[in-house]
Amino acid sequence: MRTSTSKTLRALVDAEARRAGFDAVAVTTPDAIPLAPARLAEFVADGFHGSMDWIAETLERRGKPSTLWPEVRSIVVLAMNYGPDRDPRDILARRDRGAISAYAQNRDYHEVMKGRLKEIAGKIVARAGGDVKVFVDTAPVMEKPLAEAAGLGWQGKHTNLVSRDHGSWLFLGTIFTTAELEPDKPEIDHCGSCRACLDACPTDAFPAPYRLDARRCISYLTIENKGPIPREFREAIGNRIYGCDDCLAACPWNKFAAAASEAKLAARDDLREPALADLLRLDDADFRTLFSGSPIKRIGRDRFIRNVLIAAGNSGDASLLATVRRLLDDASPLVRGAAVWALSRLMPKRDFAGLTADALMAETDASVRDEWLSAQPDEANA
Repeated sequence: MRTSTSKTLRALVDAEARRAGFDAVAVTTPDAIPLAPARLAEFVADGFHGSMDWIAETLERRGKPSTLWPEVRSIVVLAMNYGPDRDPRDILARRDRGAISAYAQNRDYHEVMKGRLKEIAGKIVARAGGDVKVFVDTAPVMEKPLAEAAGLGWQGKHTNLVSRDHGSWLFLGTIFTTAELEPDKPEIDHCGSCRACLDACPTDAFPAPYRLDARRCISYLTIENKGPIPREFREAIGNRIYGCDDCLAACPWNKFAAAASEAKLAARDDLREPALADLLRLDDADFRTLFSGSPIKRIGRDRFIRNVLIAAGNSGDASLLATVRRLLDDASPLVRGAAVWALSRLMPKRDFAGLTADALMAETDASVRDEWLSAQPDEANA
C-alpha cells in the first residue's frame, strides 16, 4: 500500500517538474498499457514501420515496460510544450521557402529535456532511494500510450498525443523508478467524430483513424527514409524540407494551446522560413554549422539537400535552375538523383530532354540513371 511517503514524494516530483520547465507531469504503472503490444505488432505486421527496423527488433521491450526494466514500479511521464507562435502551415504557400517542422526550428528537444529529467530523477533517488532510469524518445519506450495512461492526454486519430490544455504540441519524457507512486487516472478519447487531422494529410498516410502508415508520412519520408523519396509523393511534399505538421496543426484542440515558453524551443529566425536558394548551396561543413544543436543535423547533409531539391522542383522558381544544375555533379548519388527530378520540373521539357544522353554516359550510379530515364517527357508532351 502506498503511504504518506508516496504523497510526499509525488509533491516533490510535481514541484521539481515545474522548476525544470515541464508543463505537465503525471504517473502511471508499468502494466498500464495492456493493449499496446498487440497494436504495435499489427503496425509492424502490416509493414507500416517502413525501414525503421529497430521497431520490429524491440517489439517485446517496447510493448511492456517491465520487460525493458523488470525492477520498475512507477513511471513518471513529463511533457514540455513546444507550441509554435503561428500556424506552421502558413509557409506552405511560399514555395521559394523551406518548411521545417515546428519541433525542429531550434534546439534538439532530447538535449533540452534529458538533463532536466536526470535532475528530477536524482531528487527522487535522494528522497526515496532505489534506482531510476530516464528516457527521451531514444529507447524502446511507448511514451504516448504511457502518457495517455497517466492522464496527460489521449492518442488522437493521427496517433499523436492530444492534450486539452496544450493541443498536439508536447514533447514527452519518462522517468522509470523503483519507488512506489500513486498512479493518476488515464485520460479518455475526446476526438469524437472529428477527422480534421486525417483529412489534412497531404499523402493519405492514415489508412484508418488511429492508424498510421509511416511509409506514406512526410515526416518519415523526409527524416527516416534514407533513400530517394518515392516519386508518387514528391509533388505532395511541396516545400516541406524536414517533417510535416499538417495533421497536428489541423487539430481543433490547438485552440487551447499556447506558444512554447522554453526559449530553446522557440523558433530561430533563420529557420522559420529559410530560402531554398540558400539551403541548396550548403556543403557538409556549412550544413553542420547551420544545424549545430538541431535535430536536423541527425539526417546529414545529403538527405537534407535531397529534401530541399524536392521542394525546389515543386517551387516553379526558374531562378533556382543554375544552383540545382550544379548539384548534378554532387558527390552524393542521392543528391544527384533529386537534382535530376528538380531540373525536370523547372526546365522546359525539350531542354531537359537534351541533357539526357550526355548525362547517362557520365553517370555511374544506377539509381541516378533511372531518375534521368523516368523523368523524360512523353514525346507527345515534349
